[in-house]
Amino acid sequence: MTQLKIPFWFTLVAIVMLVWNFMGVVAFFIDLSISAEDIALLSLEEQELYARYPFWTKIAYGFAVLGGFAGCVALLLKKHVAKVLFLLSLIGIVVQMTHSIFVAKAMNVHGSVALIMPIIVMFFGIFLLLLANHAIKKGWIK
Repeated sequence: MTQLKIPFWFTLVAIVMLVWNFMGVVAFFIDLSISAEDIALLSLEEQELYARYPFWTKIAYGFAVLGGFAGCVALLLKKHVAKVLFLLSLIGIVVQMTHSIFVAKAMNVHGSVALIMPIIVMFFGIFLLLLANHAIKKGWIK
């Protein structure tokens, strides 16, 4: 049986995306551990913005970053489940970012710069789902 050669770029991209998602996981746990004292140090506008994020948005955030991280691990382990994990991650991204932009209205506090990270995160979420799909079609992951 001949083993299919996986391109170097695929492994490199999976590693870079693993690091990206790891940074997201770290940010997620920092966000979960923010104290009332830390929030009190923010400007009044930022405190009010922070208060507009209910707990379920943190669950969406967790799906986004943990799904992305686990999906990258699955890519590196050549597991088909990467596609499902990236789909869960993308759903978390959409829910979290939709709330942030349209419900919490983060742009009212941070201006148009509040769109930069959501656009980047959405791009990577879609990219990773498409990459997993491509890898499945090519037989690189099973």
